[in-house]
Amino acid sequence: MTTERFHVTEFEVDGHVARITLNRPEAMNSLNPDLRWELSRRFDEVERNDEIWLAVVTGAGGRAFCAGADLKHRAREREATAEQRAEWARKAAETKSLTERWYFPKPVIARVNGFALGGGLELAMACDIIVAADHAELGLPEPRRGLIAGAAGVHRLPRQIGLKVAMGYLLTGRHMPASRAYGLGLVNEVVPLQDLDAAVDAWVADVLRCAPLSVRATKEATMRGLDMPLAQAFYTAYEWERRRQRSDDAVEGPRAFAEKRQPRWQAK
Repeated sequence: MTTERFHVTEFEVDGHVARITLNRPEAMNSLNPDLRWELSRRFDEVERNDEIWLAVVTGAGGRAFCAGADLKHRAREREATAEQRAEWARKAAETKSLTERWYFPKPVIARVNGFALGGGLELAMACDIIVAADHAELGLPEPRRGLIAGAAGVHRLPRQIGLKVAMGYLLTGRHMPASRAYGLGLVNEVVPLQDLDAAVDAWVADVLRCAPLSVRATKEATMRGLDMPLAQAFYTAYEWERRRQRSDDAVEGPRAFAEKRQPRWQAK
């Protein structure tokens, strides 16, 4: 296991699992330029490193997964020096959020340990699986601040929970408790905070039981297929499916089943 601590994130790799922690608990893990930039670097590494098969993202502390944009930082921007503005502009140019990585190849699990608001909920919705503590609250309160959920929140929420219900939250900025989010299908599982790690680990273990190339092929076909009519989605050739078909794992899976043993996946 390797752990790297940066200015506002932690990055741990244990086996084939990367764990990314937003580490600004004093600010409820709100997103300032430094945190956005570091998160971008962490997801670059997850995508690049062939030994990483999936990622878990969470927030430090027990109050918040991520409370969204750091509005206090925004308020101070007008008083920033030219040098500070240049540094923030550089980092912004180098930042690519998970919310804009439309076809991120590897599965990502959000461990929502508290408030997931604004950009925090947008980050969680960009993940594939959300496991939430029962005290968590989720929402897109941007209109209450004169803003908009512009990191695809206004687009993802209606796609994930339905138009009328989504508009009820989008146009009011209301929070939803984790139990409501589960009922709407936005969250996969809700557990007490003390059981959150065990619940996340169970999802991780189940993903790792699957062939990693099959997981990536499944995710790619699902996400790209949502943008197409059904017949077109069915007949489209997908890159990760081509890789899976040519892989050793495509042979290993049926062989392991026939030999009544656990498969030994290689992701190649």
